Amino acid sequence: MNEQPLLLLEEVHKSYPAPEGSAPIEVLTGVNLAVRAGESLAVVGPSGSGKSTLLALMGALEEPDRGRVLLDGLDLARLPERERAAARSRRVGFVFQLHHLLPQCSVWENVLVPVLALPRAARFAGRGAVENGGSGAGTAEPPERRARRLLERVGLARRLAHRPAELSGGECLRAAVARALINRPALLLADEPTGSLDADTAAELAGLLVELNREEGVSLVVVTHSAMLAERLQRRCRLARGVLEE
Repeated sequence: MNEQPLLLLEEVHKSYPAPEGSAPIEVLTGVNLAVRAGESLAVVGPSGSGKSTLLALMGALEEPDRGRVLLDGLDLARLPERERAAARSRRVGFVFQLHHLLPQCSVWENVLVPVLALPRAARFAGRGAVENGGSGAGTAEPPERRARRLLERVGLARRLAHRPAELSGGECLRAAVARALINRPALLLADEPTGSLDADTAAELAGLLVELNREEGVSLVVVTHSAMLAERLQRRCRLARGVLEE
């Protein structure tokens, strides 16, 4: 059995320049974390503690000042930007509080957008059907079929042709979840996914994320202020004063 974590942070430091030549603002000061394949983790902490920065580092959207962030043993920060972006598209899915759906595109088209970022040969590969409950080794699910299946799974089967402005906030976030999963990522990162929703809709989305974490076999890391959502995940960590503690 492979015990290597899917995601590994080693002594990660991150700071940002301060105005007028002041000392840099330290956000993360030696963060260590290991997340196994298929695991779910909530990161909580006060506003401004660096939770979103931590998530951006996990997804290779930013680079650490010091330390390493390894995904499947690969230090994405050391890759050229083009290779890093390609690896991010294949291996990481993102869900944000503001769903960032393209307003001019239908739900169907929005979900398929990440597929277009992949090389053509990679669009049918993913992580393989066996890892995702399929029955045939080496078989692959066409992106259009997977998009339809995911949209059905998140309850949007009758909204394929609708644009984001025609959906509720909860429906837009469910579409964003389907979009984040379309390329069969190993890691799903969610930044305050329930923050803009009412209590009932937030509970529904929390349940959906937990179920998809299990069904898709994807590792799930969620930054949240919601105790309800955090308690539904397997592990909980608190980020405060630049340090992450479980």
